[in-house]
Amino acid sequence: MEYIIPRVVLAGTNSGCGKTTVTCAILQALVNRKLKVGAFKCGPDYIDPMFHSRVIGVKSSNLDLFFFQENTLKYLLAKNGSGRDISVIEGVMGFYDGMSLTTTTASTYEISQVTQSPVVLVVAAKGASLSILATIQGFLNFCPDHQICGVILNQCTATTYSVLEKEIQTRFTGKVQPLGFLPVMPECSLESRHPGLITAAEVQVLREKLQNLSVQAEETINLDGLLALATTSSSISCEAIKLPRQQEPVRIAVARDNAFCFYYEDSLDALREMGAELVPFSPLSDQELPPDIQGLYLGGGYPELHAERLSENNAMRTSVKTALEQGIPCIAECGGFMYLTESISEFPMVGFLPGKSFDAGKLIRFGYVHLKANHDNMLCKSGEEISGHEFHYWDSENHGSSFTSSKASGKSWKCVHATQQLYAGYPCFHFYSNPGFAVNFYNACLKERYRHD
Repeated sequence: MEYIIPRVVLAGTNSGCGKTTVTCAILQALVNRKLKVGAFKCGPDYIDPMFHSRVIGVKSSNLDLFFFQENTLKYLLAKNGSGRDISVIEGVMGFYDGMSLTTTTASTYEISQVTQSPVVLVVAAKGASLSILATIQGFLNFCPDHQICGVILNQCTATTYSVLEKEIQTRFTGKVQPLGFLPVMPECSLESRHPGLITAAEVQVLREKLQNLSVQAEETINLDGLLALATTSSSISCEAIKLPRQQEPVRIAVARDNAFCFYYEDSLDALREMGAELVPFSPLSDQELPPDIQGLYLGGGYPELHAERLSENNAMRTSVKTALEQGIPCIAECGGFMYLTESISEFPMVGFLPGKSFDAGKLIRFGYVHLKANHDNMLCKSGEEISGHEFHYWDSENHGSSFTSSKASGKSWKCVHATQQLYAGYPCFHFYSNPGFAVNFYNACLKERYRHD
């Protein structure tokens, strides 16, 4: 099928150049114009999409060529961009940066190539002048088939931009449009913390910051030029990914609060499309699991920052442990896995799984992994695989051994506690990487429903 999706990629020269700030400023400004705006994030990141969602009021989706085959990626872009006046795709790291130091694999560049999307390069301009043009020239020359059509200068003065705008037009003979700038705005800083920016719910006066950024964007970024550039996008050609619509619905409790907030919205939508009702609850503040549920999903987040409150909520810990002991199907990723262990630091947790979770004082695992099942389990048969990723500074005494996790470098290790009712471990995954995992989880929840009917 062919889909018309007006879109633009906002790519950075490097991490820290300000592409998230520029993206949020543009998204808020477009929303203030009463436009229907879609948002996407390249790569596996959870946090930038949370910012996007807080800005535009709808979900932001991930586009990732390690997780997805090309058709799947294009389908998710078409599905979530349908009916939007413009979709803004925020890049990851630097434009050409891929899975290793020497490849563009899974980079923003590769995603722009697969989707044939026009690219606007965000360049950090503070403390530079003519060197900015050298940077732009280098990006244009590095891969001649790039889709770079425009440039936005971040942390640039009006005086500098007025000169460089003309120079960009002259030197690049109209091949790259100067589309404006943002000045230094320390009052609108989006503070950083691993594994990226802090969560949207924690940013002080986020709304005020975003409105201030949008006012500035309306003044100094050529939003009409961006909108016009988005309309030059070629159509998206892809086959729809069809998930089975189950005859019976199930209710799945999903932990959603400041401690557990890392989810891929397309993964949750996959469960909904099959017929699931997702019931949010808070391990921090609720006293027990929602009633009449047949499944449990504990995502990642920052349980270590809320360990004392989680531990003090003994009623919820007991409710979760009882449900697990009774066989409720459960997915617990990263922080969700830590919650099921005996303790996080000195604070007692659910205690369903053996071992304690502790601060390792350094980054333990980072990056993409392939997960291969070592035995049959709730999500798959022995030998089946799914792509995943890890990013955590905390570790646990017992990682499990139900899956083998391997990196492109060849390094591998055992991980994950998995049974016919459980997946619990540090690796996180996206259901659209292997939709069979979603189907199998749903079927496990159906069995739980039938068991109690």
